[in-house]
Amino acid sequence: MIINIRQLFPFLHWPRPTAISLRRDAWAGITVGLVLIPQAIAYATLAGMPPQTGLYAALLPSIIGILWGSSALLAVGPVALTGLLTFGSLAPMAVPGSAQWVVLAIWLALYAGAIQFLLGAFRLGRIADIVSQPVVTGFINAAALIIIISQLPALLGIGLSFEKLRQVAAGSMSEGMLMTCIFGFSSLALLLAFKRFLPRFPGMLAVTILGISASQALDYAGHGGAIIGAIPGGIAPLALPMAISFESHQELWPAALILALISFTEAMSSCRVLARKRNEQWDENQELIGQGLAKITSGFSGAFPVSGSFSRSALNLYAGATSAWSTLFSALCVLCCLLFLMDFLFYLPRAVLAAMIMVPVFGLVDWRAMRRLFSISRDEGLIAVVTFAVTLLSAPRLHWGIFVGVGLTMVSFLYRRAHPRIVEVSQHGDGTLRDRSRFNLPPLAPDLLAVRLDSALNFLTAAMLERYITERIRADGQLRRVMLCASSINDIDVSGVEILEALHRTLQEKGMVLYVTAIKKQVWDVLDRAGLIKMLGSEHLFATDAEAIQKMCQAADASA
Repeated sequence: MIINIRQLFPFLHWPRPTAISLRRDAWAGITVGLVLIPQAIAYATLAGMPPQTGLYAALLPSIIGILWGSSALLAVGPVALTGLLTFGSLAPMAVPGSAQWVVLAIWLALYAGAIQFLLGAFRLGRIADIVSQPVVTGFINAAALIIIISQLPALLGIGLSFEKLRQVAAGSMSEGMLMTCIFGFSSLALLLAFKRFLPRFPGMLAVTILGISASQALDYAGHGGAIIGAIPGGIAPLALPMAISFESHQELWPAALILALISFTEAMSSCRVLARKRNEQWDENQELIGQGLAKITSGFSGAFPVSGSFSRSALNLYAGATSAWSTLFSALCVLCCLLFLMDFLFYLPRAVLAAMIMVPVFGLVDWRAMRRLFSISRDEGLIAVVTFAVTLLSAPRLHWGIFVGVGLTMVSFLYRRAHPRIVEVSQHGDGTLRDRSRFNLPPLAPDLLAVRLDSALNFLTAAMLERYITERIRADGQLRRVMLCASSINDIDVSGVEILEALHRTLQEKGMVLYVTAIKKQVWDVLDRAGLIKMLGSEHLFATDAEAIQKMCQAADASA
């Protein structure tokens, strides 16, 4: 067996860089890296993890994700949605920030990564499509609201209790609360201004530097403000996670499955946008392998699950990146921070981190998408709303929103397939067979019922087709011939074959004839193996609708 080395190591396909491309990639990578450093720390706090683990998750996992992924400009690392899913998954199991919490987060990253890696290795990337767009839309909107609400205490310097809110409303704010609000809202305003007017500028880095400088100069911590404090520097050594109980493993498995599916859905959205912008192809299975290996690397680095970031990927493209080399420059920025800049982060206010979490999440709240779903399909709009509501109500166990949404999607799918469109057809002015009632057409012949099933003929639809034909025959005593237009039947199973056999025999007993027209190859093969082609006879089978119209009309004229 010959092993293709380039399939095992896709980064060998990277084009050879030039001086110009490296210069552009270096600028874009440094730009993204300067945004990634404070963002990684912020998303670590969102996940309930120690701040330094955000940088661990932004270093080696980003390199592994780009080396074994398929999208050259996808920025892999800590993201808000995955951080929230991590927090929601672990909240019932441990205390945020504790040693047990960190160990559980590591195992969650390993399990989610293993699931994604196996899906990609066995070419099962389409399984991720089980989480439909309405479910994703409802879940992301709910998750975004949860993230925003969860950051309000850090932004305002208060707990979300009635008593605290009453004190604020009465104007009795403590000095620490006042300082926190000033830092928090100032950071929000600056970040929004940078995003609006200077999108290429690393606004998060600027706000981080300003926040640290102001915090140190004004003695923010001495006035009651919460700061990050001391963060260990250096690179985390790769290590196996500590053991946990079998019951804890069992609790992590469903959470890891949901996290793997949702995070890949988020990464796929970024890959699709990048592919359209750059007119490039990407491989969803290879990307699953890259995302899975990135999560596994994050776990061995002592961090939490990572994913593809839409905002940083867009910034990477916007800053002029030409290849995956830009990610390596971003990782170099993170490495420099871990080695030389950790002491500088001591005075970083947590209110500034809260603002840095909230601003990118504002873009995830998309009510227009919810309204659009209702305008396209009420069923799918309802699925999105139920997913949204269940996700909010089940917090922090956010996976229940996905479970309910996927379940409703399956029920809706089966209901639609079990109620196919069955219409009587006749000859339209353009020569084709169209819906009689829609176009107000006369029948092909007084004694002929021409029926079309716009669906597969299977265990869900076969009985409905038989019932439709039987009722029409019972209602019209002149009918002597039935023609099934099979041009829209793409698939047939055993139930469909048995219904056709039973229909053929029933019509024979009544002195009637069954015709079938325009049978597709895959359906013909099944009918042929079942012996139904021979049973019907070649004189009752037509290759095209046009041939059927001609023969049926000739037979009607002859009988007249």
